[in-house]
Amino acid sequence: MSSTPADIDLINGCIENDRKAQERLYKQFYVAMMSICMRYAPSEEDAIEILHNGFLKVFKNIHRFDPLKAGLYTWIRSIMVHSAIDFIRQNTKHSKQVEIDSVAAPYIDSEAVSKLNAQELLHLVRKLPPATQSVFNLYIIEGYTHKEIGIMMGISEGTSKWHLSEARRMMQKFLKPRQVVQ
Repeated sequence: MSSTPADIDLINGCIENDRKAQERLYKQFYVAMMSICMRYAPSEEDAIEILHNGFLKVFKNIHRFDPLKAGLYTWIRSIMVHSAIDFIRQNTKHSKQVEIDSVAAPYIDSEAVSKLNAQELLHLVRKLPPATQSVFNLYIIEGYTHKEIGIMMGISEGTSKWHLSEARRMMQKFLKPRQVVQ
């Protein structure tokens, strides 16, 4: 997705610290970026904090945006994901550091998942511990590799794999009562 001439005008306005341009950029990307932040945050208040920190980084670094490398949405999205990871790192105390090289993924019934709406799925993901939730989001939703996740989160590849396995195990446990009831 490349940047449009309107995006370039908006970016130039933000570089010049034009408050109206900054407000337009914020409003244009608020909903999409908030949904990303909600996936990583344990609460809506934390998601708002991540979002605001992310937009501060966007405005502070907007002069570095290169439309030849990525579209504006992609660039802002990347900043939001990194802001979420920073938030989790700052708020995760004494997280488990477990190493594994390979793991069999627990089976999650796709029929049970398909019966969930987006809100229910978000609720289940939010029940995961913060670091496990982040790895789940980065791997399953964002499409990063375990190596990339390890670098972003300051953990080993094996620890990233463990968190993904743990997320799948916990999601399976959360879904079990639903499979019996429905």
